[in-house]
This record gives sequence, structure tokens and C-alpha cells, in this order.
Amino acid sequence: MAGVDLYEELTWRDMIYDGTEGLRDALAAGPITGYIGFDPTASSLHVGSLLPVMALARLQRAGHSPIGVVGGGTGLIGDPSGKTQERSLQTMEQVEANVAGIRAQLSRFLDCDRPGNPARIVNNADWLVPMDLMSFLRDVGKHFTVNYMLAKESVRRRLEGEDGISYTEFSYLLLQAYDFVMLFDRYTCTLQMGGSDQWGNITAGIDLMRRLRGAKGHGLVLPLVTTSAGVKFGKTEAGAVWLDPKMTSPFRFYQFWLNTDDRDVVRYLKFFTFLGRDAIEAFARATAEHPERRDAQRALARAVTALVHGEDHVQRTERAAHVLFAENIADATVEDVLMVFEDAPSTELALPADGMPIADMLVAVKLVPSKSEAMRLLKSGGVYVNNVRAADERARLTKADAIGGALFVLRKGRKDPHIVKLRD
Repeated sequence: MAGVDLYEELTWRDMIYDGTEGLRDALAAGPITGYIGFDPTASSLHVGSLLPVMALARLQRAGHSPIGVVGGGTGLIGDPSGKTQERSLQTMEQVEANVAGIRAQLSRFLDCDRPGNPARIVNNADWLVPMDLMSFLRDVGKHFTVNYMLAKESVRRRLEGEDGISYTEFSYLLLQAYDFVMLFDRYTCTLQMGGSDQWGNITAGIDLMRRLRGAKGHGLVLPLVTTSAGVKFGKTEAGAVWLDPKMTSPFRFYQFWLNTDDRDVVRYLKFFTFLGRDAIEAFARATAEHPERRDAQRALARAVTALVHGEDHVQRTERAAHVLFAENIADATVEDVLMVFEDAPSTELALPADGMPIADMLVAVKLVPSKSEAMRLLKSGGVYVNNVRAADERARLTKADAIGGALFVLRKGRKDPHIVKLRD
């Protein structure tokens, strides 16, 4: 993709919310270096961070040099942008652990060994932590009036609230501005990108670079992603959807994208995949003509899961998904079953050598309150074992009936699954 018109590419993908004057010409004039900062508020990025990550990846694919800045320094302070209350301060140890996690995730998207325009992943603690207060006040604070800072939306919004803003978070804008100067000094970086809530911080950095270095910087902000229902992107009933497989399993991650609303799927294909215009337009037509097939959602889930977790996890999650709909899952793997039902309640149970009556097992795992209720439910056909309706209320379940000899999936009705893990 080197040599591609990046501005045009981002425009048709609806990824430009605003930009500084002359940005398009600067991108077209030749390779430039651009950066995006990521605050280490957790040890993992979540799907809400994917749009800026993809912006950096597209920057590199177009022949420019990307820098991912993990805010080990600014993370000790906290960004007030988009926040109505003061953040809780993290310890140095927490921030360092979070920085390590985020660096590893960024390296999946950015090629640090690419000939000609390798990516860099840096930590702003390298220059912010050693800086003393007097130097900060003289070299940075001197160039900003309080009136200028009060006019920034991130600050003004907090001042309008009940709690106001501390001097600590009030200073965040200056620290981020200084990042831009340091990246210019070290890597000739002249572009900063971020979410639309970062516009004030970005323009402050452009101003400081002009004052201290006499250099012209540029800014580009991306839209904040919401669903067509007006819900903040990435927020689910189970909480945030993380990139770390230990925090959000690849199966649940895949399902998140597969469940995308028809009204959002084409936009998300533009944002979060490297599919070209022709392919995405074809999926747009397919969604309009045959929405029940969910071809676009499946392509989206496959592409993003492969990017974040690898192609092998795509195959595993799609194989495991059959467990949800198969009429008999006795031949499924234990790993696939546990992946699908990771949120279902479970009970460890020691099974006698000659097995256990189904009714007794239902009572033992508390799916029903009594054996009489279990018998009633069995007689009415309301119990399923490994997705198969239990036809004989007197039957016994043995280890040979268990999936992989290790577990059962019991259901009261088609819903309410309960995992029984056999204990030796």
C-alpha cells in the first residue's frame, strides 16, 4: 500500500473527524512520522482503542512512519478528556505493568522491522519522569496562559461540574504538548492523531512545537465510535471487550463482532479491517439484499479476530460455535465446550463408578430444588444432557456419557445451561 493517498483512504473509510489545515498536502508531499498516545489505565487495550490502532497501522501501510506512545509518564497523572470526575491515581508499579501489556498488543499491529519505515513503540516516562518541576514551569508552562487552558473543552467541561479539576489533571494538557515536542526532537515527528476528544491536547502540542522549535505540526482526530443505537462502542452487559484473551476470551471477542447490528457492520468493516473498497461495497449490497445471511458480520468477526488473536483462534472459535447449535455435542472437545460456556455456572462433582441418576445430578448441582421436581421436569421433556433431550427419567449418567469423559452440559429447558465437571 506504500504510495497510497492516505488522506483519501481515511476519508472514504469515514475515519477523519477533523484535521489541521494543510494536512492533506503534508501527507502527499512525502513520508512523515506520526504518533498516537495510549494511556495505560489497564494492562490491556479494549475494542474502543482499535480505531486509533488501525489509524497507526494504515499510516505505516501507506509508507509513513508510525509511533505508538504508551503513556507511562502521563498515565501517572490521568487525562481529563471525556471524563466527568477525577481519575484515581495509579502506582508506579501498576502503570509499568500496564505499559508492558499495551506495548505487546501494539506490536501485533505495527511492524517494528519494516524496511524504510519501521514502527516505534515508546514510553513517554523516558522524558517526563526525569524532568524537574522548575524546568517544566520554565520550558513548558511559560508558553501557555491560564486563559488558553481554560478555553479547552476538556477543562471547561470539568469546571462546569460539581467536582472541578485538580491542578494535577489540569497540567495533563501541557505534558501531552511536551510529548509532541520530544517526539519531534527524537524522530522528526510532525503529526499527532487521536480521538476527537483529544483535539484540544493536540492543538496545544502544535502550538508548543511552533513556539519552542519553530516547526509546523499537524493534527488529525478520529470520530468517537458509537453504535446506531447510540451506545458507546465496546460497552456490553458483560463490560468492556478487551484485546487480552485472558480478559475477554477469543470466543466472546468473535461473538461481539458477529453480533454487530446491520446498521453498523459496513462502517465497522471500513474502520477495523484492511478489506478494500470493492469488497466492502459487496458486503454492503449483501447486507441490504440478504441481511439474514450475516455475511458482512462473519467477515468482520473473522478479520478482527485474526488481527488481534491470530487465524488459529478464528478457526477454533468457529468450530466451538457449532456447540451452541449442534443437536448432540457428545463428540465435542472439552476445550470447545468450556470456551462456549465460560460464563455458565458450573459444579465439580465426584461421580460413582456406576454413575448417577439424572434426577440426582439435577438436584446435586441445584438446577432443581428437589428430586420430585427433577422427576416432573424429566417426564415433561424439559431436561437436556449434552444438547440431547433426556427421554428416560430413570437413566443413570456415567463417565462414558460425559464429553471427553470429563464433563456434562445440563440444561433446564433450552436455556439455563449448567456445566458439570467430573472430579476424580
